[in-house]
Amino acid sequence: MTATLRSSPSQPLRSAVELLSSMRFAISLLTVICIASVIGTVLKQGEPINNYINQFGPFWAEVFEALSLYKVYSAWWFLLILAFLVTSTSLCIARNTPKIIQDLKVYKENIREQSLQAFGLKAQANLPLGPEAEAQRIGGMLAGGGWKVKLQSRDTSAGQGWMVAAKAGAANKLGYIAAHSAIVLVCVGGLLDGDLMVRAQMWLGGKTLYSGAGLIGEVPAQHRLSAGNPTFRGNLMVGEGMMANTAILNQPGGVLLQDLPFGIELKKFVVEHYSTGMPKLFASEIVIHDRETGEKIPARVEVNHPASYKGIEIYQSSFDDGGSSVKLRALPMASQARAFEVDGVIGGTTELSNGKEKLTLEYTSLRVMNVENFSGGSGVDPRKVDLRSSIDQRLGAPNKPGGNKDQRNVGPSIGYKLRDAAGQAREFQNYMQPIDLGEGAPVFLLGMRETPAEPFRYLRIPADAELSKGDFFRLKTALGDAAARARAVDRYVKKAVPPDRADMAAQLKISATRSIALFAGVGSDGQRLAAGGLQAVADFMEANVPVAERERASEVLLRIVNGVLFELLQAARADDKLSPLPTDAATQSFMAQSVIALSDVEAYPAPVAFELVDFKQVQASVFQVARAPGKNLVYLGCAFLILGIFAMLYVRERRLWVWLSPAGEATEATMALSTNRKTMDSEREFEQLKHKLLGSFA
Repeated sequence: MTATLRSSPSQPLRSAVELLSSMRFAISLLTVICIASVIGTVLKQGEPINNYINQFGPFWAEVFEALSLYKVYSAWWFLLILAFLVTSTSLCIARNTPKIIQDLKVYKENIREQSLQAFGLKAQANLPLGPEAEAQRIGGMLAGGGWKVKLQSRDTSAGQGWMVAAKAGAANKLGYIAAHSAIVLVCVGGLLDGDLMVRAQMWLGGKTLYSGAGLIGEVPAQHRLSAGNPTFRGNLMVGEGMMANTAILNQPGGVLLQDLPFGIELKKFVVEHYSTGMPKLFASEIVIHDRETGEKIPARVEVNHPASYKGIEIYQSSFDDGGSSVKLRALPMASQARAFEVDGVIGGTTELSNGKEKLTLEYTSLRVMNVENFSGGSGVDPRKVDLRSSIDQRLGAPNKPGGNKDQRNVGPSIGYKLRDAAGQAREFQNYMQPIDLGEGAPVFLLGMRETPAEPFRYLRIPADAELSKGDFFRLKTALGDAAARARAVDRYVKKAVPPDRADMAAQLKISATRSIALFAGVGSDGQRLAAGGLQAVADFMEANVPVAERERASEVLLRIVNGVLFELLQAARADDKLSPLPTDAATQSFMAQSVIALSDVEAYPAPVAFELVDFKQVQASVFQVARAPGKNLVYLGCAFLILGIFAMLYVRERRLWVWLSPAGEATEATMALSTNRKTMDSEREFEQLKHKLLGSFA
């Protein structure tokens, strides 16, 4: 007869529980969480997908998105690891806590006399009194020193003996429970305050993400979370004089709307500045409107000083534009463009048309103050005027350690996008006032970038004596007029050549006509060239002048171009009934920068540039509203963690035994000390106890 051995059905379950509750498994989970947290810290979270494509390329951007690395802390796998860590630590606590509690109750008074001889810290002595008297004396002294004591009487062949069992430092084992409980509390608090509850409502409550546009009040109910939602964290933007009661919860692929049990009215947004112009305080004066009772509660929200109502914290997150109205003037950058004015509201759009070409003007931002650092050296690259990178590199970054800082408010700026019919957009940022970069005439900065990942590149337009762009655009308009160029050439030749040198005047007129036409981007056949400005002059030199003669020829050619441009501007000013410009250093600086700016205008990627003429600012506050019930659990967990680590590191568990056996009228004593960590303090404490309990008899 044979017997077949079968595994118990509960064996796999016991193995799984053993794995989950093991220390190695918990440490592995903690390691993975630490690595994920490093990724979430290094990699910017919650950015638009286009930013990641520009940074990593299309392939890796998709890989990282599939792994949810752009929202690590709300990724399903991160939440799953946290859940496993909670389960593992909870099982570990459940398995070891009964043992620890049982061990706290036990004095281990039944230890044998022979076992005491095996301890490293032991001592023996003959005491004068009987075992019972000595046991009472030693027990009383230990209890007075903070030890918990238990006396046990034993019958021996020599008579009645006594075991004195004492223990101290039991908090060391309680520290183990506190530290492990802290991990559970912090993880549970993180899960409660994360996206877990929101996702649960999406999975179980039929809530779906909203990716459309339109008014918040028109969003259907399946995209909204109720005011009773136990946990959430969202953003709420409120303009001055307006009220809002719906927060936006950003999620991968769309948003959810969170209805609040109250409305927030922004009475005033306050910004205070240092003497340098840098902001030092952002604050919002708000009124909280209770939707149930109609009660109005005034409050003030500052950075790091939130307001709280009905368990919801209101934080000052940032600020934005609340719908400022702006008036812009179009500056013609292409020859066929014309000047015009347009009114708009930040956040709105205006449709533009130039025959077959249609553009959409999107008003993106109005910044009333722009504080930049202008300390240090000179000059900005005229071919790539980047107010951030160029000034940071050449004039010293605002956060550069050491050196003097010259913080200046360079005035308002307007940000906008021009979007073509195909949906492609370029972003522009133009400053309202001229900026003195320390290179002669102040300049107007017209910025442009192709993508948000790029820094702005700036075209510099020199300001005239009236600190306007008038003279520059007079010169630009006249440069595109063949008749005006011919008249300017005649004026230049008349001033440059004596009246009796008609042959020289004719030759100079031919050279000047050809040079200014090249600079204007017009070929000898009257057709438009691929490029104008200094680039066209350089291309002509490379194609027609031998290398050995280029340097001298270029100096002559540029001198002619500069001279004709000066006469072109003087004639344009005369046509507008303006006085001629003086031939001083300021005019020379203006003309030198104008030559560079006219060359750069040829590469400007839009037919018009918009300058800010007037504005009426409306501020808006961006609040972060959060209901975080797990916050208290996290605080409690942190307290437990501090207490637990302190107890495990600084509290030593000690156990002391003193065996007292009769020896005639006297007593023979054997003492031993056990500790969970053998240190010099343990040896010192044992010597003190030996001297105190056994005295000179040891």
